[in-house]
Amino acid sequence: MRNLILWSFCLALVPWEGFGQTNLWDSTLTAAQKAYGQGRFREAESLFVQAEKEAEAFGPFDNRLAMTLNNLARVYQREARYTDAEPLFKRALGIWENVGDSAITNKATALNNLAALYTYRRYGDAEPLFRQCLALREKRLGPDHPEVAKALNNLGELYWEQGKFAEAEALYRRALFIKERTLRPEDPELATSINNLAALYIRQGKYAAGESVFQRALSIRQAALGPEHPEVAESLNNLAALYSLEGRYAEAEPLYVRSLAIAEKSLGPNHPAVASGLNNLAELYRSEKKYPQAEPLFRRALSIREKALGPDHPDVAQSLDNLAGVLLLKGKHINVDPLYLRALAIRKKVYGAENPVVAASLSDLGVAFTEEGKFPEAEQALAEALTILAKQPKSDAPILGRVYANMANLYEREGKHKKARKMAEKAKALRALAESPS
Repeated sequence: MRNLILWSFCLALVPWEGFGQTNLWDSTLTAAQKAYGQGRFREAESLFVQAEKEAEAFGPFDNRLAMTLNNLARVYQREARYTDAEPLFKRALGIWENVGDSAITNKATALNNLAALYTYRRYGDAEPLFRQCLALREKRLGPDHPEVAKALNNLGELYWEQGKFAEAEALYRRALFIKERTLRPEDPELATSINNLAALYIRQGKYAAGESVFQRALSIRQAALGPEHPEVAESLNNLAALYSLEGRYAEAEPLYVRSLAIAEKSLGPNHPAVASGLNNLAELYRSEKKYPQAEPLFRRALSIREKALGPDHPDVAQSLDNLAGVLLLKGKHINVDPLYLRALAIRKKVYGAENPVVAASLSDLGVAFTEEGKFPEAEQALAEALTILAKQPKSDAPILGRVYANMANLYEREGKHKKARKMAEKAKALRALAESPS
């Protein structure tokens, strides 16, 4: 599985300009938005709660109330308080739907934010809302507006998480094209699409290109937002992830540590972004064979995700995989099969039984069975992974190569040397293909 995590969703407040701040609500909302933009989320929450109380006086269908509800929900979403955020997003959306066409852009923002919320809580419900948001923005703003680019980015990110890399790439590239034409080079909104372009380069094995693009995103964010902003933490995490993939562990570790400290300070110790940072730092320790340091970080990440995201979220599956993997490497005499099997069940439920992500999960399970000497079970899991990948319209070379390599290891362990060589040759050919210039 993809053990390292790159952060990149575009989420939005509905902006308000007070123009002289004619009442208390004006000044409170303006102060709340300023605090939010500077990453001071606890202060922003307090101010938005106050603004909501003031906005209730405007009536149940007032645009100002809807704006306040959306923005308060956005803070709750940032704080991983998803059950608090959802009813506020829905209430804001209901007000804007009642207003009609005059509120289309605000309605699109509420749909975007609700869809992003569902990627944490109800994964399968996100795509139609992202698509509806995209359609509304294209209709009202035109195909080349920065808000359209945000919608493209988020739909692309959802596809990326689902293993639909070709679909994601097309959306990412269109989003970046729009932003580069319409935004200033130092605009932090540009950094999200730059980040996604770097992720594409990394997937293609173009690490040098990915590094320069990640550094550009980090530079933009630090200059525009300050060194302690959560989006700076995101860029530090992503650059560190690249260094980890290249084996540059000494350069990666301080970036991970700094990113994690910013996330814990700004988002709180039990936020999913903190879990992602813990996961990535643990991955680095695992790569360095520092298994005693990695295990507690993987366990803490799993605990945070189960509490914040629920037991059936794909990120929980990733944590289960990673914990099982480090326990195998430590040589602990425990049965890790239940961890891998639970991860596999989550992915089948979320993505469907024939998704490439499920194939990767089966490959991990096959490795575990091989290490445990359960060779027939290992072969069955790996063969099922190959069957899934063979049904895809376009094969995923990295996953397929990993399955072939795992098959080669299995056959070598069984003494089936001819079969092992055949699988190893296929894995080598796929690696060469992935590393060749596109």
